[in-house]
Amino acid sequence: MNSSAAVIFDDFVSLFFPKYCAGCEESLVKGEQLICSRCLLEMPRSNYHLDIENPFYQKLQGRLPIRFVMSLYKFVKAGRVQQVLHALKYKDQPEIGRMLGNIYGQDLVNAGYSNEFDLIVPVPLHPRKKSRRGYNQSAEFGMGLAELLNIECSELFLQRSRMTDTQTRKTRLKRWENVSEVFEVLFPEQITGRRIMLVDDVMTTGATLEAAGRTLVDAGCQELSIVCIAATQ
Repeated sequence: MNSSAAVIFDDFVSLFFPKYCAGCEESLVKGEQLICSRCLLEMPRSNYHLDIENPFYQKLQGRLPIRFVMSLYKFVKAGRVQQVLHALKYKDQPEIGRMLGNIYGQDLVNAGYSNEFDLIVPVPLHPRKKSRRGYNQSAEFGMGLAELLNIECSELFLQRSRMTDTQTRKTRLKRWENVSEVFEVLFPEQITGRRIMLVDDVMTTGATLEAAGRTLVDAGCQELSIVCIAATQ
């Protein structure tokens, strides 16, 4: 099929099977992918990569030895960011994670972060949960970042050794107790001395990131930075 025929075919398919935005659920127009232009413009950016001592950083400061703590968006309950994250996690759309990683990766490149990290490590899902979902949404985000930063993203080095209850509606203490001893580093020699970017989808209290990050620090990483798709205020 030549290129012009492919365009006509795609237009025909879109007419009868329109694609919808993951943020507002309106129909996507030609040229838009996954998230419409309006949502991409209006979803609240955190710009935390431009403010080293941002609220996200301050939330974890003193709990972990951290270099950078950043997120692409501010999380607003019932907002478009939450809708996009819901589609990423529960509607079998891993490509959203890759797209958001590309977007934030470009932001980081533009802001001079190209040579600040050696390895991206996603917060892992338990194997049973990953098997049910089919992918780790944090890893998809990490791979999108890796493409723009030109570094490795790997799920091989950090694993979740036991299932945990959902963190929703738990207090900060209960969240920490839920995840305090669930992570384990595999191949620690691949962690030692490297500048690690730990990535996740959302940060609320930071308990999961603190537990996972502590495991990487104890394994000997040179520096630990944290990057998420969104962070609560």
